[in-house]
Amino acid sequence: MIRHCVMLNLQDDAQEKLPPVLEGLAELVDTLEGCSAFVAGINRDFESKSPNHPFGFMFDAEDEAALNTYAEHPRHKQLGATLVSLCKGGADGIMVFDIEVTP
Repeated sequence: MIRHCVMLNLQDDAQEKLPPVLEGLAELVDTLEGCSAFVAGINRDFESKSPNHPFGFMFDAEDEAALNTYAEHPRHKQLGATLVSLCKGGADGIMVFDIEVTP
């Protein structure tokens, strides 16, 4: 299983524009075979390691093929472009981790 984690460095005025994007991503994940458990929220950053990424989301993909299906889906590309426009520095304001979860 792969846990797809995305951390966002949002522009100051992005908070009100973000919910529809996240809702769209959650709906997309729910429709794709092999993808599940979409969650999003504020990065509490208790260890002060990621202050530039105060918000994030993640979901689980059963394998690389499922994650690739998500990545190549037209709806993901559309919503991803909106996310880029909401982040400081565009795509540089997005940090992605794909963690292979081992049993």
